[in-house]
Amino acid sequence: MEINAFMRAVLEQKADAIRTYFHPDAVICWHCSNERFTVEEFICANCEYPGEWDGEIERTEQTGDLIITVTHVFPADRSLSFHVTSFIRLLDDKITALDEYWADDGPAPAWRQAMHIGQPIR
Repeated sequence: MEINAFMRAVLEQKADAIRTYFHPDAVICWHCSNERFTVEEFICANCEYPGEWDGEIERTEQTGDLIITVTHVFPADRSLSFHVTSFIRLLDDKITALDEYWADDGPAPAWRQAMHIGQPIR
């Protein structure tokens, strides 16, 4: 599976293209919000979300039939920033399971800033 093309289809909210990457009975889980989706529900959640989106894969690892990605996601105006870690299980080059963990990017919490520990990554 071409992981960059899949992520681009998701970011560009191209329902027909997204659908081609999945087995029809695939299961998608967004663990941070406790949601489980069918392929069609996942496509609806992504493609009906307002705004234009962009992003880039920052890291990809593969072991056997599992691809793990970390993707920086943001709206076109860059008013927000997120990172998503995706665990993509494949069978016959199609996604059978997708587990994602979404996080809002932002400053460290005040209690940790008060400790004067750590350094910025970028």
